[in-house]
Amino acid sequence: MNVSQAAALMTDAVLQIVMLAAPVLLTALVVGLIVSILQATTSIQEQTLTFVPKIAAIMLVLSLLGGWMFTSLAEYTKRLFDMIPGMAG
Repeated sequence: MNVSQAAALMTDAVLQIVMLAAPVLLTALVVGLIVSILQATTSIQEQTLTFVPKIAAIMLVLSLLGGWMFTSLAEYTKRLFDMIPGMAG
């Protein structure tokens, strides 16, 4: 394995991480922003108010996209295991 192959592996790994984490993180960001705007307009300063909607939205995203996430991660893992024999030489 040379440096360019290692760099390609790391690039693929980072891309896979971003692809799998982005839907969950973006959902939490949007829900948190909406709740923060509602808190600012209504002057409700309850810290725990943001927790429940975020968790509910994240669970919804995970239930909708969980199958795709698992399939994507399984395919990436299979590709890695298929590359192992070629790295030994």
